[in-house]
Amino acid sequence: MIRYGIVGCGAIHSVHADALSAISGASLVAVFDSSRERCEAAAAKYAVHPAIDLTDLLDRTDAVIVCTPSGLHAEVGIAAAAAGRHVITEKPMDVTSERASALVTACRAAGVKFTCISQHRFSNAIRRTRAAVANGDLGDMVLGDAYIKWYRTQHYYDSGDWRGTWALDGGGCLMNQGIHYIDMLQWIMGGVASVQAQVRTRTHNIEVEDVATALVEYRNGAIGVIQGSTSCYPGMAERIEIHGRHGSIVVEGDRIKLWQVDSEAAQQGKYGGGVMMQPTPSLHLTERASDDADDVTANWGEQHRMQIEDFTRAIVEDREPFIPGEESLEPIRIIRAIYESSQNGGVKVNL
Repeated sequence: MIRYGIVGCGAIHSVHADALSAISGASLVAVFDSSRERCEAAAAKYAVHPAIDLTDLLDRTDAVIVCTPSGLHAEVGIAAAAAGRHVITEKPMDVTSERASALVTACRAAGVKFTCISQHRFSNAIRRTRAAVANGDLGDMVLGDAYIKWYRTQHYYDSGDWRGTWALDGGGCLMNQGIHYIDMLQWIMGGVASVQAQVRTRTHNIEVEDVATALVEYRNGAIGVIQGSTSCYPGMAERIEIHGRHGSIVVEGDRIKLWQVDSEAAQQGKYGGGVMMQPTPSLHLTERASDDADDVTANWGEQHRMQIEDFTRAIVEDREPFIPGEESLEPIRIIRAIYESSQNGGVKVNL
């Protein structure tokens, strides 16, 4: 039985606590928060120990889930690793590449397991899409786009003094809300080579951005767009669009909305040189989301459970978790490059 403790009893901690209750071989035994009131409330709800400080929590646990404000993730994670505890952090790993890298290094040096929550990678739709691209089913990649047009009120930002700040939130609609979809996009497309971007603060009284657009060049030569916002009322479903020479896949809300590949043309090289031929409808194989409506891997909370369960198995089996720490550095690097580009008038920034 792997004994877990949760540090930070804000909004997201209950998702982790509920996930742990559904995992065989894992149990939540303690919680800690800088607010004694929040700590005791969470401890009472889940019938666990209300730790008086981080040391008290570490003394009772094998692994720690860090749910503090983003800018404190590395600080808490490094302390946990130094005590020999395995570490999970919520996204982002931290708000700078330097601190995030220091956390990964600390966990490696201590010989403990580490992962950062990127639960959407456990979605069937995302895994299938990545496999299709990796297998060349869509042909040479052309475009890869992510649209995260959400809505947040000013009250949302006012609900915590860390929200919307550079020091503890590390950014706005990209670093907080958009990071999952940026991670999925770069994972599917095989990595980002460069960005050119503009970000703005348009509708909220915050330090960080609430609207952003970036032109992305991928390592495979494809290009694409990342758009993020918390100013798009009433809020739209997040959407990833992947286009190759012979096919397209659209994922919305972690469910496949379009999967269309001209497999015969891809096999015969029908569009490769010579006279361009128009494909006939009979050559198109279209797979729609007939079973996606019942796909539990698209559900909020279930993906967290799957990632924490994988991490628990990684501890028991002494293997790498499905998402090792080094991979979680990439979306932070991309977002920081977007900020750098915007601050310098939209210049191209190479990663």
